[in-house]
Amino acid sequence: MNMNSVEKQLELIQSGTDAIVPLSDLKDKLTEGRPLRVKLGVDPTAPDLHLGHAVPLRKLRQFQDLGHVVVLIIGDFTARIGDPSGRNTTRPPLSREQIEENAQTYIAQANKILNPEFTELRHNSEWLGAMDFADVIKLAANFTVARTLERDDFARRVAEQKSISLHELLYPMAQAMDSVAIEADVEIGGTDQLFNLLAGRELMEKRGLAPQVCLTLPLLEGLDGVQKMSKSYGNYIGLTEAPEDMFGKAMSIPDALMIKYFTLATPVAPAEICGIEAGLADGSLHPGDLKRRLGREIVTLYHGAGAAGLAEAAFDLIHKQHEIPEDIPEVALAEVASPGDDGLIYLPALMVACDLAQTTSEGRRLIDNGGVKLDGEPLAKNDYKRAPDALAGVVLQVGKRRFIRLNG
Repeated sequence: MNMNSVEKQLELIQSGTDAIVPLSDLKDKLTEGRPLRVKLGVDPTAPDLHLGHAVPLRKLRQFQDLGHVVVLIIGDFTARIGDPSGRNTTRPPLSREQIEENAQTYIAQANKILNPEFTELRHNSEWLGAMDFADVIKLAANFTVARTLERDDFARRVAEQKSISLHELLYPMAQAMDSVAIEADVEIGGTDQLFNLLAGRELMEKRGLAPQVCLTLPLLEGLDGVQKMSKSYGNYIGLTEAPEDMFGKAMSIPDALMIKYFTLATPVAPAEICGIEAGLADGSLHPGDLKRRLGREIVTLYHGAGAAGLAEAAFDLIHKQHEIPEDIPEVALAEVASPGDDGLIYLPALMVACDLAQTTSEGRRLIDNGGVKLDGEPLAKNDYKRAPDALAGVVLQVGKRRFIRLNG
């Protein structure tokens, strides 16, 4: 175990955080010299993770590197309620099968960042599923409706005369019960989670436990520089994306967000990031060079340094020399597409089969926006079909970085 001095631990823990409530309690807990139990609860509502999801996971890894124990709670029970944090509408529930399938994928991707040796994996159905209706009433008695409706998202929905389902009011209580069950010392969440984290602290006090410290992290804006990173906004960098895709997307990060990405999405030390920020301000460091380093740092984290170098070279080949890469994947056309009744191949369906689009509607949108090329020639709007012979040996390109060679 590597229990560094309290001051050194605090310096690392505080880097990139939005708030630590209360900081004095964290200092006291660290002074005790024991491994802290640091909690993150995740509802597996989607199977794929992106850099926004990685922000709290990276903070957990920092705690692990300092010798503390991470308790990763898979919200297989709370996912059936739906976390209302930051939402304007009720989230639709997921089936038990969807939740479990997503959870397995989440865990596999989270372990790209966490050290499994110091990770305690729990499912909150262990304790929440065992509660009966009387237990739920007793739990609810610890909270007030007035206090719950102070939440920003609930208050906004009330003001906009949008409905709030009663089960949503139970979510913070269920999350608080997670903290009680595992006796958390620290709970981590996004800035939109502070109310839920404080609910856990309050319930722990009422149950006679040492209350947890609430640590919140900023939400990471996506590649558009406006909305938080989300697959639904299409502004994300996925943890399982190919190295060249990760690097290419990193090169489109707005200059104004580079420091935030260095802080939240890379292992670069806080002191060095301060130097980078100063270099940007005085002009001694070029934004383009720094963005390349940012791309390399991100790719290295998930694919290794060798892959980062190759991804950068592939980026230059496409964007500087305007060439199609030589080592692009090849697929047999007959294995991924079949002609329709008209004898033509529907290109949006072909893109889905080649993992170049998630849905046919996305494929049509990409074509209509000029983002799809056949042998370097962009497809026109509504140009969705081709004869099989016309696709044999053709390079299908989506965006600037994704290529597939179709073998007839």
